[in-house]
Amino acid sequence: MSRKTKSKIEVTFIYIFFLIMLVIIGYPLFWAIMMSLNPGSNMLVTELFPKNPTLEHYKWLFNSPNSDYLIWYKNSMFVAVLNALGSVVITSLIAYAFSRYKFIGRKYGLYMFLLLQMFPALMGMVALYILLNTIGLTDSLWGLLLIYLGGQIPFNAWLVKGYFDTIPRELDEAAKIDGAGHLKIFWTIMLPLAKPILAVVALFNFMAPFMDFLLPRIVLSSPENYTLALGLFNFINNQFSTNFTRFAAGAILIAIPIALVFLLLQRYLISGLTSGATKG
Repeated sequence: MSRKTKSKIEVTFIYIFFLIMLVIIGYPLFWAIMMSLNPGSNMLVTELFPKNPTLEHYKWLFNSPNSDYLIWYKNSMFVAVLNALGSVVITSLIAYAFSRYKFIGRKYGLYMFLLLQMFPALMGMVALYILLNTIGLTDSLWGLLLIYLGGQIPFNAWLVKGYFDTIPRELDEAAKIDGAGHLKIFWTIMLPLAKPILAVVALFNFMAPFMDFLLPRIVLSSPENYTLALGLFNFINNQFSTNFTRFAAGAILIAIPIALVFLLLQRYLISGLTSGATKG
């Protein structure tokens, strides 16, 4: 077999693989969009290509007095924005300390971060609930935010620390000669150079509250405190609930803020993901 023929076969298999992935990923998304445009509310009578498409379900989410969708959206945005900003601040400070400082326990602290990543968050749910109950933050968005901020530290700190290690220490030393302290070095040198990896941290932690269901299910009990994932689940949770089309419409709208943040940060994301993967 010639080299040219072999190359064509490899390219063909690559395209076939991408086509299969497109079908696996794209079909459920397309079905959800079409379901949201179907009249009625029962999933069993929805059509992939509705004969009479309608936007009534989207209007119901925002206009119906029986819908708490806007409240859930506001709650999710509140937690997502604060989680993204707080994660960037906390993670960058911790990563800077582990990257640039020498202190007792530094090595074992890094090992602890690796160890914590090996255990699923589900293992600590009971302990987390008891902790929130002790400090009076159960059924509170602040309690949910506290768990998100603490839970992201091991993975993100290790990721950002690896990126900080690639920034030459000569820049720190030159700044110190000019009279800069640690805080100024961190603010004027490290953070600007680490924008790609911090953009990755911000995006992942912005997405988490929109996607997570289990943690809000345990922490939150009042409908006015629900996030989107938990609120939408109630559309189809009850035995006689058939609001699948409204569920689909609400789920589609979740993508809007995530897509906007992605477009805002996209110039940093590719370099941040590759750097975090190869240098972390």
